[in-house]
Amino acid sequence: MALDQERGPLAANDELHSRDWIARLIAPSVDKGAETRASYAASTFSVDEGGPAVLHISALGLYRAFINGKRVGADVLTPGWTCYDDRIAYQTYDITDLVEAGENRIEIWLGDGWYRSRLMWRDMAFANVWGDRIAALAEIVSGGKVVCRTDASWKSGLLPITRTGIYYGEDHDARLALEDTGGVEELPTDAGLFVAHECGAVKELDPIAPVRSWQAEGATIHDFGQNAGGYVRLTAKGEAGARVIVDFAEVLGPDGEFDRRNYRAARAALCYTLNGEGEETWAPMFTFTGFRYARVRIEGQAQVMRIASVPITSVPELAAGFECGVAAVNRLVLNTIWSQRANFIEVPTDCPQRDERMGWTGDAQVFTGTACWLADAERFLRKYMRDVMHDQRPDGGVPHFSPDPTNRPGSRAPGDWAGSTGWGDVITVTPWQLYLHYGDQGVLEECFPAMLHWLDYLWSISDGPIIHPHSHWGEKGFTFGDWLQPVGDNRKPRPTISDDCAATLYHFISTDLTARIARIIGETEQAERLAKRGEVIRAAFVAEYFSSTGRLAHNDQTSYALAFLYDLVPEQHFEAAKSYFRRVIEDADYKIGTGFIGTPALLPALAKLGMSDLAEKVFLNREVPGWLYQVEQGATTIWERWDAISPDGTIYEPTMNSYNHYAYGAVCQFLFENVAGVQPVAEHPGFDRVRLAPTVLPELGHVTMWHACRHGRIEAAWRLDGNRVTYTVTLPQGVEARADAAIGGGTYGPGTHEITFDLH
Repeated sequence: MALDQERGPLAANDELHSRDWIARLIAPSVDKGAETRASYAASTFSVDEGGPAVLHISALGLYRAFINGKRVGADVLTPGWTCYDDRIAYQTYDITDLVEAGENRIEIWLGDGWYRSRLMWRDMAFANVWGDRIAALAEIVSGGKVVCRTDASWKSGLLPITRTGIYYGEDHDARLALEDTGGVEELPTDAGLFVAHECGAVKELDPIAPVRSWQAEGATIHDFGQNAGGYVRLTAKGEAGARVIVDFAEVLGPDGEFDRRNYRAARAALCYTLNGEGEETWAPMFTFTGFRYARVRIEGQAQVMRIASVPITSVPELAAGFECGVAAVNRLVLNTIWSQRANFIEVPTDCPQRDERMGWTGDAQVFTGTACWLADAERFLRKYMRDVMHDQRPDGGVPHFSPDPTNRPGSRAPGDWAGSTGWGDVITVTPWQLYLHYGDQGVLEECFPAMLHWLDYLWSISDGPIIHPHSHWGEKGFTFGDWLQPVGDNRKPRPTISDDCAATLYHFISTDLTARIARIIGETEQAERLAKRGEVIRAAFVAEYFSSTGRLAHNDQTSYALAFLYDLVPEQHFEAAKSYFRRVIEDADYKIGTGFIGTPALLPALAKLGMSDLAEKVFLNREVPGWLYQVEQGATTIWERWDAISPDGTIYEPTMNSYNHYAYGAVCQFLFENVAGVQPVAEHPGFDRVRLAPTVLPELGHVTMWHACRHGRIEAAWRLDGNRVTYTVTLPQGVEARADAAIGGGTYGPGTHEITFDLH
């Protein structure tokens, strides 16, 4: 069992907790470096009979600990992934039930992990990102004293794990026995670098059995029915030296073939060599990947008796649910949950399968609101913000992803990979969403200096309110814009937002948001200064991008959605711009015309404008591009691209295609806050008060939702009887609700309340 006994649960405004280590970091002398056979460190210790025993442990790389041959805890991929030059997590475990009176043996198995595995992609990939030595740090405390600590007296040896890596996968030869053949080297130890794990450790979810299996080209392919991030656990039986080789895929090709082209250079495979001693059960220790399908080949005389998919995640507990009368919508919500689970593994990654898996800031920025609805993501995202702030550049540029290998010695990435609008704005948007959902302003205070630094960077790009981004990746001011914004038929493409317009929109969004944050945390002078700057940006945006008739310059869905949602449309242009917005969506046959930054704003903007008819048609569109298109194509997670698979099953651009990318799942925030109508209120954060304002989409038939907030479980539902809507809300103690005037107004306290109103 993992403990937080020294500090209790980490509240959002807690200081990072360290401890006074007397242990030393020790590196096995037998270790030959990255991408070689893994190693361990071991020692013996004695304890008196009775009394509790606690293990404090961390590592450079990844570790798994054993006491007397029994595994410590159930966490995986410990100590996790941070900016290791800033801080490294340690874990605390109760090992009372594992130790025996008298002499005991501890082994710490070590793997490369993110610390020194090859990271990045194509010709930019490199190993030893944070260091070239794996090492262990541990202390066992019993009877109030340290009875064991890592130091120069420990022994080391080689593991049966012959190679392991984040992208590589893992190879294990069960014929190889542990033997203490070497010693250890003490490394310089900065005790202050090690902090108690800031969020929940990665856990295994319930295993998933195959839903079908078949033979193809001398191998067995298993379909687990669910794309997930994790690994397989298998049980095999056979002769010593026989090998079970497993590789993975997210999809099948148009003819049913096993298609793993989108993994790019990531081997993402497992190889287990049997020892021949009866049934052998095995799963990898120091790697994971994204997959729905596993292909199993056997070399030699052996058979696989059982195999299961084992999903892993840092957010194992579900915090919300949404259900309506359209099965595809319910599956879309479930797909989002599975994408969050697979990509919330230590950091919020873009994807869990290919040679990437980075903590992209843009994906996290657009998804934070949904993340906080679906899981208790406070500590997870707070920890991520600390990584982002550590990687923020001296000029204020926020990294494209964090932890950031491009910001380390040895990086092969050209230029500076930081400063993209929409991506860097994670530093303002994510703390704000954490504040709304969890009610602690400590995250605003901690991140506020970084917000100011980011805003100064934005202004400096073009020395003014209108941002003119650089067109080359790696140059100052480069922006991804509305990444992967669909254009429709390439013979007559639909309009898309320009980079400068997208950048200027986010310049305003972050400036306005930081001004609000400044007022909340008592930074009055900064609040006034930023509010004035926001008005300067607003005026410049209107002058630059609105025509005299109220039409936005690029006449695309993203421009209108963001401008309306963030109140950048002036009164004199409001009705005309609203008409243009409607026309743009109608001309697109109600198909989505937004990319990464426009998509989360599209439906909320339509709801805000009272255009629920358009919101319904866009949301329920079953053609590409559309949320329900991918569901009806068999997706079990959210795709990176709207057109990832064509209607005939053809794979689009496999080298830039992920079938487990949570960003477009941000639509779930719209389902909870608009469709179900439960909205957190900035003046009373943490669900102390909510606004009730359901946007009824009749085609959904009925809606029910629940959410576990800090006060307890909130429930809301609506059903239709002709034109009459019955809206039912249940509030726990500590939550007050104010109903929107459109549904009759009023204030509601704890308990169940029924509100009826007519659908307009």
